[in-house]
Amino acid sequence: MFTGLVQAIGRLERSPAGVRVRTDLGPLALGDSVAVDGVCLTVAELLADGFRADVSEETLGRSTLAERAASVGRVNLEPALRLADRLGGHLVSGHVDGLGEITAIERQSGSWRLEVAWQDPAYGRYVCEKASVALDGISLTVAGCEPDGSRFWIAVIPTTWTGTTLAGRRVGDRVNLEADLLAKYTERLLRPAAAPQATLSSAWLAEHGWG
Repeated sequence: MFTGLVQAIGRLERSPAGVRVRTDLGPLALGDSVAVDGVCLTVAELLADGFRADVSEETLGRSTLAERAASVGRVNLEPALRLADRLGGHLVSGHVDGLGEITAIERQSGSWRLEVAWQDPAYGRYVCEKASVALDGISLTVAGCEPDGSRFWIAVIPTTWTGTTLAGRRVGDRVNLEADLLAKYTERLLRPAAAPQATLSSAWLAEHGWG
């Protein structure tokens, strides 16, 4: 688990055995979990200037990691949450729900207004005003959204803007999005239970055309 509070910026590169992350992010050990642009990766090898992680084709296809490694390579990094740590952001699992696209960036007097659209509008049901969302692993608060949540905007303070990769993002860039865990669990709990399976009998078979 993570909090969405970025602790370092690293450089991502593809390697024959996954990805390589160049970083000075604190002491790491084999098997540690690190959120890389919001994607939970496991340290498979310690390197003098960072670490190597194995990444499946599934993960590369469902996130922006392949794009980051092929372009500027700058990624947000956060080590896994310890039980004694403060939860300054919100609970983030490091499992990307879907991709989003930055549709607008506006410089305001004391912040930046960042507008994002889900690639799959269905995920908009997890978004509402003042809800939490993880964008490239950054814990952010939704300032407003369209009625269906498919497009939303956030107010980014200077500390977050300069302390993460957001300052380098441009309109049209794709980003990793993870909706709030509480929203997803709430939906699961409130979903009507599935109808009980019908008992196989001669009457059931006749009713469905088998008699």
